[in-house]
Amino acid sequence: MEETPQVKELSGEARAAAAAYEIISEKFGDAITPLDANPTMPFFEVTDAERWLEIALFMRDNPHLRFTYLACLSGMDYPDEGKLGIVCNLESLGEHDHRLAVKVRCDRDNAVIPTVARVWKTAEWHEREAYDMYGITFSNHPDLRRILCPEDWEGWPLRKDYKVQESYHGIQVPY
Repeated sequence: MEETPQVKELSGEARAAAAAYEIISEKFGDAITPLDANPTMPFFEVTDAERWLEIALFMRDNPHLRFTYLACLSGMDYPDEGKLGIVCNLESLGEHDHRLAVKVRCDRDNAVIPTVARVWKTAEWHEREAYDMYGITFSNHPDLRRILCPEDWEGWPLRKDYKVQESYHGIQVPY
């Protein structure tokens, strides 16, 4: 694949990420933002959360991409925008050695994002943590339940507006 002038201006990992992004953009340009080619971790955002699973499968299965490793999936809270979201750090280990981060946001009041647990097995645990800490529901997740807090814990501890409960089953919760 021939590189565009924008890709040629970059160097190292950012250049590899930009080349990978161009392949993704050709197919999903209407559902993703432009690439932020910062040198720390280049990323783009999925603007239509319903398409996240389709994009993830493409990123894993396309022979020019082969994002085979989900290194991390972190929950995020954007209260000023009324959004919650995730950031996925993806890598193509051993084949292309490029990496990208992908952000997916959803409404705070209806926090639903499609699961990618069948795409990357590690997502199963990471999504449970994002559910437990932020209250993001991952549709079609094989085992969506709390992973750090007890099942009857009240609220979502990493949301910026979280109010710590004073007690849990009669035990004072330290603050």
